[in-house]
Amino acid sequence: MQSSRFKWFAQPLDRYALAIVAILSVAIALLLWIGDRTAPQVRDFSWQGQRIDANDISFSLSFNRPMDRESVEKNLKFEPPLVGKISWSSRRMSYTPLAPATYGKSYQVKLENAYDRFAAESGKNNKKTAIDPFTGSFKTPSPRFAYIGSQVEEKGRLVIYDILSKEKRILTPSTLIVTDFRIYPDRQKILFGAIALTGQNLLDQKLYTVATGIDQNDRLTPNLADNLSEIKLILDSDDYQNFKFDLSPDGKNILVQRLSRQQVGRYGLWLIKEEQPARSLENQPGGDFMFTPDSASVAIAQGEGVAILPLEPQAPPLDFLPRFGTVLNFGRSGIQAATIKFNKDYTRSLYLVNNQGLQKELTKISGSIIGAQFDPQEKTLYCLLTDVEQDTAKNIFREKPYLAAIDLESAKLRRILELPAQREIQFNISPDGQSILLNSVTPNNTLNSNDFINSEDTARASRSSRTPQVPTQLILLSINNQSSNQDLSQPNVLSIFGTSPRWLP
Repeated sequence: MQSSRFKWFAQPLDRYALAIVAILSVAIALLLWIGDRTAPQVRDFSWQGQRIDANDISFSLSFNRPMDRESVEKNLKFEPPLVGKISWSSRRMSYTPLAPATYGKSYQVKLENAYDRFAAESGKNNKKTAIDPFTGSFKTPSPRFAYIGSQVEEKGRLVIYDILSKEKRILTPSTLIVTDFRIYPDRQKILFGAIALTGQNLLDQKLYTVATGIDQNDRLTPNLADNLSEIKLILDSDDYQNFKFDLSPDGKNILVQRLSRQQVGRYGLWLIKEEQPARSLENQPGGDFMFTPDSASVAIAQGEGVAILPLEPQAPPLDFLPRFGTVLNFGRSGIQAATIKFNKDYTRSLYLVNNQGLQKELTKISGSIIGAQFDPQEKTLYCLLTDVEQDTAKNIFREKPYLAAIDLESAKLRRILELPAQREIQFNISPDGQSILLNSVTPNNTLNSNDFINSEDTARASRSSRTPQVPTQLILLSINNQSSNQDLSQPNVLSIFGTSPRWLP
């Protein structure tokens, strides 16, 4: 008689189950003995097929298994090169470029001959399985800038110029004279101030937006400058005079200095949020101002210092810098800023301040500090400064501007470009940190050392009126391969006459 404890062998279903368990046990044992021969793979590349700009600060690669990190870092390649730093979190690798990717480029990211962590630990080099070769790609926007034209059909109008294709697009109609503008971070529209061509003055400035005409494929659409449907009124000037304005870095808020036409002395900042009417912040009147990088507050000159105010009516200052007259520029990280201190001996000092309490004097000059801007890596501060020269024969003082670069660690100042004496001059660093745009008087439409050093006729023409009689021409400087002991590349004078050049983000 068969023992009762073996009766379960007699059941067919039980025998099948036992056979399956035995087979799986053998398969697991074999897998553990020979190892997993499946190749590791990249599961996700966060920038794949995208158009990224300077605001995209890092990408990630996700793998299907833990990787030997050294083999990944050694074999990760970029074409063209893109230097950066790497960090890890489990199976996810993050790559942060040290400087923004160059605009107008197509990049390829390649990874091969990398291994998973367990293959590296086995020590059996002849049995290791390399990662499936991976190739990813992304693009950057075409380098473009906007400016206010000063000649012929462009005079007083907002224009976009594409560096690569050399295409122009006039954005505003001939019936408006543009005074200033700010570009939205998505490159889709521009906020600008303007007055009517006839019957108005600067006290009648209104604020508008206009579409840039850049489509989803990063191409400029046909010129629609005289189509007024492209222009949208944001703020009129019926009850208030509109003065300086600024757009927040995130493009969601507008600040305007306004003066009431009916109530004497009512002057201050007004806030315009997305699709909402303007409202007064009812704060203490101040001078020059700009948004902070987080778009949540504003730095404004008040009394004997600079106040940091939240965007709420009658709100007390978040911070106050009593030693400084104005903020020139914030670094992209938001932790440091360039400021001016007006000294009692009538000199001016350029300071670096940060959120840790640092107040570092970078330079002290007897001339003017026209502007300053950080490079994207925040290692260098580019500045427009002036020398003061005395003409003893005429008993007058003359200011001569020059472009300089200051190393923020050593505070060493290096003069880059001497400019002709002129009143209206601006400069702007490209978002990828590769180029500087500025407008300068260029006699005879050429640019050489004599023009910059001895242009007395141009200087007199520039001083005779607030608006220079000699038009300013746009100049492009490459700063990609600069050396600490050499000037930048030879200035490239563009066949463009205008003012207020600004790169699109």
